[in-house]
Amino acid sequence: MRSKPGKFEMANRGTIFLDEIAEMSTHLQAKLLHVLQDHQYSRLGGRHLVETDVRVLAATNIDVQEAMKTGRFREDLYYRLNVLSINVPPLRERTAEIPLLFRHFLTKYSEKFGKMPPGPSKYLLDAAVNYPWPGNLRELENFVKRYVILEDDEGSLRELIEMSSTRQRTSPREEPTAPRELGLKALVRGLKDEAEAEAIADALEKTRWCRKDAAKMLGISYKALLYKMRQFNLDTPRARRSAAAPEAEEPASIVGTRRD
Repeated sequence: MRSKPGKFEMANRGTIFLDEIAEMSTHLQAKLLHVLQDHQYSRLGGRHLVETDVRVLAATNIDVQEAMKTGRFREDLYYRLNVLSINVPPLRERTAEIPLLFRHFLTKYSEKFGKMPPGPSKYLLDAAVNYPWPGNLRELENFVKRYVILEDDEGSLRELIEMSSTRQRTSPREEPTAPRELGLKALVRGLKDEAEAEAIADALEKTRWCRKDAAKMLGISYKALLYKMRQFNLDTPRARRSAAAPEAEEPASIVGTRRD
């Protein structure tokens, strides 16, 4: 029976990538350490040693220092691997890269499914930049994959908004606090947002909260209005949120009452 070469044998004089290495059992960690130290190993049930010369790249998304303290990861293996370390920040700390990655996955899956790449709206890309992506690159890739399959810009935008709202409700303290912005730029941005929120609220009041009419009045698309309403927390009429009692001279209206 012909033997099947293992990963290290296939990668001989090349490079092998070990993903999520901190999830490896301590038993396998000891075997890997032996291979890295001696540059040789024996196949399962084999009688001869196999020489190997491999460059190892390893990755993990857990705190290795903490894993070593708890005994989940061997210190001797860590120091054997730790020749050069590269710390890749989470996607929420690399927001400038999100539009580029979004379009990369857009092209990738459009080619895979034989489709013309859909053109994401500015509002969808803005929402993608503002979403924290707790699942990092894999979550973004799967989101873009769904977007290519469904070809629904408005539905994808709504999905991102709902995911952001759910995350804020369930773990409001999980995200690190952004550095406080100072100076004229921050002041102008705050005033702009305040004025924009007030204009949207006024348009909604004037149209009796008919969102389509309000969007036409503001000169923006319907989905853009929905995005802005979520952004400024304008999900209920101001009259309902106000605790003030109705004035005496304004009679209460009766809806649906009929006298024959």
